[in-house]
Amino acid sequence: MPETERRRPTKTIHLGNLLLGSQYPVRVQSMTNTSTENAEETICQINNLVQHGCEIVRVAVPDEKALASLPAITSSVSVPVIADIHFRCDLAIKALKTGIKGLRINPGNIGSTDKYIALLRELASFPDIALRIGVNAGSLEQSLMKQVVAGELRWEQAMVDSALRYAKIAEEEGFENMKISLKASRVMQTVRAYRLLSSQCDYPLHLGITEAGTPLRGAVKSSIGIGMLLSEGIGDTFRVSLTGDPVLEVKTAYEILRALEIRKRGPDLISCPTCGRTQIDIISLVEKVDEYISTIPRHIKVAVMGCVVNGPGEAREADIGISGGKDSGVIFKKGQVIRKVPYERLFQAFQEELKRLLEESEDE
Repeated sequence: MPETERRRPTKTIHLGNLLLGSQYPVRVQSMTNTSTENAEETICQINNLVQHGCEIVRVAVPDEKALASLPAITSSVSVPVIADIHFRCDLAIKALKTGIKGLRINPGNIGSTDKYIALLRELASFPDIALRIGVNAGSLEQSLMKQVVAGELRWEQAMVDSALRYAKIAEEEGFENMKISLKASRVMQTVRAYRLLSSQCDYPLHLGITEAGTPLRGAVKSSIGIGMLLSEGIGDTFRVSLTGDPVLEVKTAYEILRALEIRKRGPDLISCPTCGRTQIDIISLVEKVDEYISTIPRHIKVAVMGCVVNGPGEAREADIGISGGKDSGVIFKKGQVIRKVPYERLFQAFQEELKRLLEESEDE
């Protein structure tokens, strides 16, 4: 079934020229961890993220120094830049003139309702800028927080009520180019909140498990939470939040999409878990292969297997693969061995054959 047929129907919104909603691919985004004040370093990181497939990038704007760098950043990258602003409505309004294509705020901490309305009215003059209404479990309005603490309201209901309240205010001001996010560090709390929200509005939803943790822990939590929702057709864009290199966020995001058969950008890497039959250093070999293929946009299947006897057979569907033996290995395509080389030349031979494969497919 095509991806758009199993998605929850939503409105279409735009971040500049990028369209977002159920009629378009689930978009992968990340956030820089550089100091936005340092425009050169931030641009470099954004370009690296784009090279790995990132489609939307968010940058933190905590003060005027960061704000001053936005024009240089937005004019130097090829993807929509979202300004992430908390507490200061004045910064959010000033950011609208810097070339950004998206604005992320938590209305609950941007100030009074009057300030939020003032921001919405300014947004009316910038039709190519999308607003993301963000509600986090830890930043609810005090009135809702008191109800939650008193046991009168569940966390997820409070988050949905908050988001829909601010969405309604925006609608009353004539603004609808927005998406909504609900985030918590607890996976099932987040899932329940998005399920509830998706049944009550048709705005595109940004998914995420906030403060998910280290690369391993965060990848597991995000894969379960985001994966559950995407499998149900809920979600139009998402960020995998990891405490680490943001490139890992993008890589993990595409692995989630690939596992769900939603999007197939980049190579699919198959590798065996190793066992007592393995006679080469397959762990370091698969790490080198993984890094080497990480920026290839083409969807191909690559295998790295530790056993020369079973490898080509177990990974016969791979477009290209490596299988190791004692002090040597073979390169195979579609289960057929094409080269046998000493171990020290195995990775080089793989690079040569992969390059040839990509060149041949371009000519077809």
